[in-house]
Amino acid sequence: MAVWIQAQQLQGDALHQMQSLYGQHFPIEVRHYLSQWIEGQLWDAVDLENPQEELKAKRMLDSLIQELQKKAEHQVGEDGFLLKIKLGHYATQLKNTYDCCPLELVRCIRHILYTEQRLVREATNSSSPVSGMMDSMSQKYQQINQLFEELRVMTQDTENDLRKLQHNQEYFIIQYQESLRIQAQLSSLATLPPADRQLREPALLSKRASVEGWLTREANTLQKYRLDLAEKHQKTLAMLRKQQTVILDDELIQWKRRQQLAGNGGPAEGGLDILQSWCEKLAETIWQNRQQIRRAEHLRQQLPIPGPIEELLTELNSTITDIISALVTSTFIIEKQPPQVLKTQTKFAATVRLLVGGKLNVHMNPPQVKATIISEQQAKALLKNENTRNDSSGEILNNNCVMEYHQTTGTLSAHFRNMSLKRIKRSDRRGAESVTEEKFTILFESQFSVGGNELVFQVKTLSLPVVVIVHGSQDNNATATVLWDNAFAEPGRVPFIVPDKVLWSQLCDALNMKYKAEVQSTRGLSEENLVFLAQKAFGSSSCNPEDYRNITMTWSQFNRESLQMRNFTFWQWFDGVMELTKKHLKPHWNDGAILGFVNKHQAQDMLMSKPNGTFLLRFSDSEIGGITIAWVAENPNKAGERMVWNLMPYTSKDFSIRSLADRISDLNHLLYLYPDRPKDEVFSKYYTPPLSKAVDGYVKPQIKQVVPEFTTANADPTVNPTYMDHAASPAVSHPHNYGLYPPMSDSMLDTDGDFDLDDTMDVARHVEELLRRPMESQWSGQQP
Repeated sequence: MAVWIQAQQLQGDALHQMQSLYGQHFPIEVRHYLSQWIEGQLWDAVDLENPQEELKAKRMLDSLIQELQKKAEHQVGEDGFLLKIKLGHYATQLKNTYDCCPLELVRCIRHILYTEQRLVREATNSSSPVSGMMDSMSQKYQQINQLFEELRVMTQDTENDLRKLQHNQEYFIIQYQESLRIQAQLSSLATLPPADRQLREPALLSKRASVEGWLTREANTLQKYRLDLAEKHQKTLAMLRKQQTVILDDELIQWKRRQQLAGNGGPAEGGLDILQSWCEKLAETIWQNRQQIRRAEHLRQQLPIPGPIEELLTELNSTITDIISALVTSTFIIEKQPPQVLKTQTKFAATVRLLVGGKLNVHMNPPQVKATIISEQQAKALLKNENTRNDSSGEILNNNCVMEYHQTTGTLSAHFRNMSLKRIKRSDRRGAESVTEEKFTILFESQFSVGGNELVFQVKTLSLPVVVIVHGSQDNNATATVLWDNAFAEPGRVPFIVPDKVLWSQLCDALNMKYKAEVQSTRGLSEENLVFLAQKAFGSSSCNPEDYRNITMTWSQFNRESLQMRNFTFWQWFDGVMELTKKHLKPHWNDGAILGFVNKHQAQDMLMSKPNGTFLLRFSDSEIGGITIAWVAENPNKAGERMVWNLMPYTSKDFSIRSLADRISDLNHLLYLYPDRPKDEVFSKYYTPPLSKAVDGYVKPQIKQVVPEFTTANADPTVNPTYMDHAASPAVSHPHNYGLYPPMSDSMLDTDGDFDLDDTMDVARHVEELLRRPMESQWSGQQP
């Protein structure tokens, strides 16, 4: 159901919240009449932090205005005439408002849609039974909102008590002044004759005694009122601390943890709107109580009465200041993290946000935020409050930014759009640690005041760990450091300590999360895939998942030590598989066409029970980022014997020349994808359409792949392919000459079917050599 249809069914506070989203900046009538069009646009596809996206946002603004004008033109009748004028007015209004800042329109509509979805979701959760996490989350939100309601009632109660205290104290002062007046009258009696003094003195003495008695009783009452009010404030502050702990130490920390896992490909951390609304309620309640405590202190100073109240008010003032200080410093957060693998001399972005900036009116004097890169040791010293002023580990260009207040969303944030790390200063490394294991962090810091300079705050926040590289070749190992840190960091850790070893099952979760995100697939790593990875990581032959459940893997095994018989680490191999799949094999992986995580011996066992021509696709054991085809066929050297053949692994370089689907199409001896699916049924939708016929006397060449041992005659004489021969094992290739370049004399695979890197001839080099050769000799009679 469309969000707008559901939003119109909201009731009570939810309906009020929805209505408050609209105004002159975006009229609710526009939302209503263009609801389907608005919800059909890809607002999230616009990167609000990238100024280059402004053109895309401008096109969306123009489309919105066109839709409004089109809607206006179709209005007929008396009512339609008024609506036509109104919609036309809104079109002009939106153009005038956002023509110079179209990204703000996108930001506004995204905020509206997100809030509507949240309100609808919350309303749905409260009216229908849900289970699991959503139910738990709904209960938690309900508890938080219920506690806010209790705080509101308590704050209103103390406000009423404070007003009553003020009223009573003002009356006390009036009566006190009356007692002074009576005393002055008594003193003046001394100047009167004795007869007159005796006549008037008893009445004044009686009145003075009555007033002083009342003042004594009322002073005790005022003192009790003050103590009762202070005790109520103590209870309110205790509840505020409790609520703040839930929001900052539970909900905000969980959001930050989700943000960190999102760096490994986990689900998006989600918006900050709910957290901001809670933090703003906290700020509002804290500030109201702080003002009440200050007024109570003012009343005490106005009328000092001996007792413990002075000490109590001092303690309350200190407590409320600590609470608001913790709120402000904790809600200065990084909304968009800088890249965790950071290359020098490369532009990068980040966004910091103050969740309580709007409520505390910080934007009235916009603060400036500064970004600095510091080392792990400097971060540790910073958290210990050691003096690290002016310490940095490098130079960042464009590292100052003023926080901006966005009226439509109520957010106060600083968008660093064009930072660049000019240089980096590395520390002495420990033991076997490489530069791609050294962690830094971006420190964001600012200073601002609240309450008319009543309180001044120094705020700081650290980014997730970043690994600095100077060349793209370091990216692979740097990513391993980041993945390990994101996956296994504990909340509240000393920067940036992570365990040196973890359970294999924990690492499997991290690898699966990363793989699905990189390949952009819902098809993750199966239990069989994970067993294969365990065999590779530990050099084991066990196929039982239980054998690996309690085994630990160290960081060294993950990305320092090479795999057995290889010159690369486990992570380097796995990352190569992800890169290859992401760039060239994604649709085939999603279709389930690639088994991938199968070794050569497993492939042989699987294929020998299948008909000739059955094949499967598996990732190469011997080459980073390689995939090979294994198939079953007759042994040409021994009649009646069948064997499994393995093709030389393909890499990204090969697929940049010809795709996997086209290569499989070229090989006529491949008939069925394991276990029994006709290959065309699986791959035909990815085949490149045939080239067109000759145009203007020119014939386009076509690259085709062949395996010499399995070549069949070309059935179509009109096609003039350029052949790339690709050797198979275990047989030795026989000479074939296609008249284009000399055939390879040796197999590219050894007799065991393993790819020998030293004997490999790069397919791309063959093609480049081919394309450099003059074509006249190939096409006699054709003139350019």
